[in-house]
Amino acid sequence: MIISDKLNSARHVLLGMWHLRGCTSFGSMPRVYGRPRITNLGEIIIGNKFLFFSNTVTSEMVAYPGGRLEIGSNVFINYGASISAHQFVCIGDGCQIGSYACLMDNDYHRVEDRSQHGESSPIIIGKNVWLGVRVIVLKGVTIGENAVIGAGSVVTKDIPANCLAAGIPGKVIRTFANPNSKLPK
Repeated sequence: MIISDKLNSARHVLLGMWHLRGCTSFGSMPRVYGRPRITNLGEIIIGNKFLFFSNTVTSEMVAYPGGRLEIGSNVFINYGASISAHQFVCIGDGCQIGSYACLMDNDYHRVEDRSQHGESSPIIIGKNVWLGVRVIVLKGVTIGENAVIGAGSVVTKDIPANCLAAGIPGKVIRTFANPNSKLPK
């Protein structure tokens, strides 16, 4: 049984390396389940121990010309997620991205003239952030370390570190102590 588990894990690491071959670079031990769609016309850089699900519904990562997508180490992205970088999207170490999450640093068109390409603005996701199911993060947003974004939220403005945010638009519901800080006894 243990040998079977190790073989299965090794199989998914090899599949991860195969599916991520179009990325600019990726770290050690990537695991990919299913067949993601990866389009790299810019730069896609992925850290160590990346876990990417694309088995129930296809997940996608796209870096457009001049765009850069950086994903830290120990990041988990669940099925159906869509990440698009026209300019810059950064996902910090230890993040967990829920099913059907959508991160776009561009609106793809202008409001006034839909035939015109929209402006891009970076998305920065801090370390250990958890995005729930169907969370949408729009251009120009920074989410601080250790934040949790509730399911179905649309994040249109910056969210501070160490808080729970939810809603449309996403708003801070409560804050909590930094898990890395030493609280007085």
